[in-house]
Amino acid sequence: MRGAFLLSEVLNGLRRNVTMTIAMILTTAVSLTMLGGGLLAVKMADKTEQYFLDRLEVRLYLDDAVSATDVDCSKDPCKTLLADLKDTSGVVSVQYLNRADAIREAKEKTFKDQPELAAYVAQSPLPASMRVKMTDAGAYPSILQKFQARPGVKFVRNDKDVVDRLVSLFDGLRNAAFGLAVLQAFAAVLLIANMVQIAAFTRREEVGIMRLVGASRWYTQLPFLLEAVAAAIVGSVLAVVGLLVARPLVIDQALGSLFESKVFPRITGDDVLLVAMTIVPVGIVFAAATAYGTLRYYVRE
Repeated sequence: MRGAFLLSEVLNGLRRNVTMTIAMILTTAVSLTMLGGGLLAVKMADKTEQYFLDRLEVRLYLDDAVSATDVDCSKDPCKTLLADLKDTSGVVSVQYLNRADAIREAKEKTFKDQPELAAYVAQSPLPASMRVKMTDAGAYPSILQKFQARPGVKFVRNDKDVVDRLVSLFDGLRNAAFGLAVLQAFAAVLLIANMVQIAAFTRREEVGIMRLVGASRWYTQLPFLLEAVAAAIVGSVLAVVGLLVARPLVIDQALGSLFESKVFPRITGDDVLLVAMTIVPVGIVFAAATAYGTLRYYVRE
């Protein structure tokens, strides 16, 4: 009996303030979508960082004397350098690329789709290099310190610098999404508070009668709290639907070619569902807490 009464009160309250309810649903949906977008940006940054760190390499570019005279790294200082690198802790493998290998790699991989640059590079005296694969990207500073001043080494390059720049891009997108989510959340707080106050005001006589016949304050305020929660549930569902739709229509369309070429790891439906499992409880608890605070401090019936 009490459950049927509460359900009836909640439905009547949502219907009476239909425009306010719709506004709160949409605002909640937008704020949770922004929050979900920020969480997806975090997930994509983490996946991108791990994706590239698993393929991270350190390259030691050799000077012109070694590049021009030592084709197979059989002479010093190249031979000694190669042996010392292989004996270094954390190094998985070392591959030597002579000048001809470097030109071939540039033509067939780096500038494969840019024939003009490939032709230019083919005529340039590219340096020989050593490609070092490590178990841990954190070992780069020790390799840099140990080998950058060795005879025959021109300079050392770390791919992690590129990874860090890519990750910082997603961090910027995340911060923007979180900033918009905070603004939308503030708007949602105001809408929920106004909705609860208006609903309580329009039903003040009913609440007063219920209090006179012995109903507790909690029981009379529970329908208002459930109204806010119901609107938040609908808004959360809309936010999840928005993220599921945005993945193929927005994310895949914008980054599809990069996904296909394995520049970035793909955002999957499982990633979206994992984010959904975060934002739905957040939306419900946020609405319930706001409604409770409003009832506690502003509605005294």
